[in-house]
Amino acid sequence: MHIQQLKSQIRFLLVLFILALVLSGATAMPAETELKFFLQHFPSLQPISDLFARVFAAIHITNQNYPYLMYGYDWLAFGHFVIAVVFFGPIKDPVKNIWVIEFGMIACVMVLPFALIVGGFRGLPIWWRFIDCSFGIIGFIPLWIIRNKILQLQELYDDEKLNLFF
Repeated sequence: MHIQQLKSQIRFLLVLFILALVLSGATAMPAETELKFFLQHFPSLQPISDLFARVFAAIHITNQNYPYLMYGYDWLAFGHFVIAVVFFGPIKDPVKNIWVIEFGMIACVMVLPFALIVGGFRGLPIWWRFIDCSFGIIGFIPLWIIRNKILQLQELYDDEKLNLFF
């Protein structure tokens, strides 16, 4: 495979990953509005609607009485945005910044025990914890593909350096 073709594929996948992180973060801030929309348009989707109704009630009451607590959701979004920015490094220089991809893969793996353990402490049903785990798995897959493409790119760079000597 040609170097430019690999770089294009890596950049494309990284842009998709960055957009997913930003979108995921952006959805944290309007949680009450999103839950209200879901409950109005999908009221019979059991057991999700039952859980969402309870979560909506808690968020609504919290927003009415203690709106500053929702600042935590804003910081959750900010964390997603900051992490997304880190992935611009591999867009610029994938080989040099492969560590960012590996960091992301480790973070994705860490989602699984975190969701299962902490979600249990917070009383989330197991099926919801598995949904949370799926985000780690779904995030890991493109990062794994990107890492493999970066390793291929590195081999091509190494081959080109060798060809300069022969």
